[in-house]
Amino acid sequence: MSDFRTPTSRVRGLGASGHGVGHFISQRVSAIALFFVIPPFVWTLATSGAPDGDAMRAYLATPVGAILTLLVLTAAFYHMRLGVQVVIEDYIQKHGMKTFLLLLNTLLTAGLWLAAVFSLVKIAL
Repeated sequence: MSDFRTPTSRVRGLGASGHGVGHFISQRVSAIALFFVIPPFVWTLATSGAPDGDAMRAYLATPVGAILTLLVLTAAFYHMRLGVQVVIEDYIQKHGMKTFLLLLNTLLTAGLWLAAVFSLVKIAL
């Protein structure tokens, strides 16, 4: 296999964008986490009688339900933020707009995650 990178980039471990493979690995790790966490979440949710509001609150009040829900939402929001970041970096050309949208992306996903955690804590306690 040939390596087309320059000697400097081989030493630094950076790709063409200068960010290395960290973003790529983070996105793959979050996808793998979702792959393993979603099936037990869906199974426990489906067996809890979830369409009923009281059953849903009872499910989220259990440690298993709260922890699985928190794991799924954390991995999903993180994966979503990384994916939207790639779209913004690839398709937005103006530097100021790109910076604004990247900041908005991070704040929006952090806000959604905090709202989810607050809701889970309120239901569980």
